Amino acid sequence: MVKIVVADKLDDETIVDMRMRWQLIYQPAELAKEIVDADVLVVRSRTKVTKELLAGAEKLRVVARAGVGLDNIDVEECGRRNIMVVNTPGAATVAVAELAVGLMLAVLRKIPKADRGMKARKWEKKDLLGAELFGKTAGIVGMGRIGRAVADRLLPFGVRILATDPHPKPAPAYSFVPLEQLLRESDIVTLHTALSAETRGMLGREQIGMMKQGAVLVNTARGALVDEEALYDALKAGKLAGAGIDVYSEEPYSGKLCELENVVLTPHLGSDTAEGQARVGKELIERLSEVLG
Repeated sequence: MVKIVVADKLDDETIVDMRMRWQLIYQPAELAKEIVDADVLVVRSRTKVTKELLAGAEKLRVVARAGVGLDNIDVEECGRRNIMVVNTPGAATVAVAELAVGLMLAVLRKIPKADRGMKARKWEKKDLLGAELFGKTAGIVGMGRIGRAVADRLLPFGVRILATDPHPKPAPAYSFVPLEQLLRESDIVTLHTALSAETRGMLGREQIGMMKQGAVLVNTARGALVDEEALYDALKAGKLAGAGIDVYSEEPYSGKLCELENVVLTPHLGSDTAEGQARVGKELIERLSEVLG
């Protein structure tokens, strides 16, 4: 029987379904030991699939990422070992897109600050003047599934959409422009691109300096896309009015951004909805069934 090792947490229904199909080892205490004779390793974003981890996995046929990005997997080493790498690119689209829009609204309307004040029995209405999405220009960096889903949700708010992508597919609802133009013209910049050697640190001090005075940055993609020190300085100095951040260069995160009131921080919740988790599990089982036969 095919042996599958699931290193990270999946929803209960998915685990039950997988146990009915395959021999399953779920969240083992000694991962390296369990994958020695495993056919498949399933991970989310927490577990790093390194050359060292793969060294003893001589039977491994597939590494499956229950999610979108593959930056926590040494894809090159997998290729050298003839290990297939698969993911579930469509499952998290709705959840991540909705979180991105939610972070925009939370920053613009200062919702977390208002909530903290009310729970402290303070009526701070005069300090909570917000801004509307209506009439703003949003720059979407990366127009894959999630970027397009964000655009679809922003358009009904009356938002003008600019986009940048290495493989633009022109659409009447938004305009593709170079990154520098997008940064200079956007009131809100939201990141939805994969992490790669080319995109790592793509928003550094120079690029953040190009953004409009009082702009907002939202990142629900990958933390390493942004120079967090430069972001902190821009927020503290008032160059940026605010930010909504769900992903970080190192996780769990407890860095300097936690000090700032004009930042809304969430602990990598992008795909963490009940519906999203169910879709991840369903797509994962479909992909594994395809490749395992």
